[in-house]
Amino acid sequence: MPVTIDGQTYYRTNEVCQMANLGRSTLLRWFRSGVIKNRVKRDRRGWRLFSRADVKIIETVANHIQ
Repeated sequence: MPVTIDGQTYYRTNEVCQMANLGRSTLLRWFRSGVIKNRVKRDRRGWRLFSRADVKIIETVANHIQ
């Protein structure tokens, strides 16, 4: 379930993975290897929160064909 903070909607890791149709381990590996820059906010529990713009970037990378 998306979270709204200061009028901005954020999604959690599992939601983003479902939206982009990729596995959580793949997304986290992309962060570690630098494929996707880790400019993600975190909630009070330390969980990653992704804006809609972040989700679009992840979807673009996930759907990129080489």
